[in-house]
Amino acid sequence: MVQSRWSIARAAVAAAVLAFAPALAQAQGKPVKIRVQSVIPTSADEVIMLKEFAADVASLTNNTVTFEVLPAGAVVAVNDTLDAVDKGLIEGGFAWTHYWSGKHPAATLFGSPAAGSGLGMDNFAWVSWFLYGGGQQLYDQLWKEMKVNVKGFVLQPVGPEALGWFKTPINSMADFRKLRFRTPPGIPGQIYKDIGVASVAMGGGDILPALEKGVIDAAEWCCPKPDMTFGFQKVLKHYYLQGLHQVVVNADLYINGDVWKKLTPGQQKAIEVSANASLMKTVAYRIHENGKALKELTEKHGVILHDTPPEYFKEYGAAALKSFEKNSAENPFFKKVWESQKAFAETAIPFWASAQKSNAGLGAAYAEELAKKKK
Repeated sequence: MVQSRWSIARAAVAAAVLAFAPALAQAQGKPVKIRVQSVIPTSADEVIMLKEFAADVASLTNNTVTFEVLPAGAVVAVNDTLDAVDKGLIEGGFAWTHYWSGKHPAATLFGSPAAGSGLGMDNFAWVSWFLYGGGQQLYDQLWKEMKVNVKGFVLQPVGPEALGWFKTPINSMADFRKLRFRTPPGIPGQIYKDIGVASVAMGGGDILPALEKGVIDAAEWCCPKPDMTFGFQKVLKHYYLQGLHQVVVNADLYINGDVWKKLTPGQQKAIEVSANASLMKTVAYRIHENGKALKELTEKHGVILHDTPPEYFKEYGAAALKSFEKNSAENPFFKKVWESQKAFAETAIPFWASAQKSNAGLGAAYAEELAKKKK
């Protein structure tokens, strides 16, 4: 009797699975392959994390949605990546939204809001605004403002980025203004020009050759691990970690709108969940990798760390605020996004800034103890 009941139970489960199978297949949808052209080499840390995101999506969709990551320039030129996604020449692209601030100035408020949008936001606070302060809805609206057929996903918060690399120490802004300095494109680079620094925008792969040829005198890219991968330590030895131009910086994924609409709700949800998971996974990965890289740079490559001249923060911060005020006056959507960030910052930043003093003090005390032991 027991065996008979067990057989009946197994048969019932099997019948339920068979009945559910068509619905499950429909939820998973037809297999879709999304080619994503990156604006950087596939060896970069950003692409490593992009592939981890892709693996999560594949697992959650039973491999019905897969991503193929293509290197920069594989199908179109780097500067044409977003347009290529819009037109369907490639199904997806991977970059930083501030790359497209020439199409719309508000792009910088998502990709790289200089000096924390002038509102004291770090990357953790920015993600809080994005997920719970209305930022995600405005991000979706950005593509409509740009008139591109794109569905975007913020994947990788990596700020704060370093001020950059220099041949000799900069002890003042007067020293800084003597140099030709590689900066990010768009508003962050323009703010450097506004304070009298000769800002030169160029792609990541062009920076080291430009330094070697003397086309530029100093440069920023990102953080210890990516900077070391590019090999800046071979040419420059003076490194400044504290900067304002990319206190907040986010890499994101663009999917052609028609491709996105053809996905099932289940496939779309898998991408959304994986994107949100990537926000935290990227932060965790970067802290670990940058810590190891900074140790190697200073102990094996003779890199010298410096504190940034205090006047830099005052000058760049004031110029950033002025830039945002100007763009807000000239562009209604820029104003809408910035006002949203202001409303968030008014309540969130006083708490977060005060709370972070504990973390900063704790970390600084430990770093000082380590320095004493090395001496």
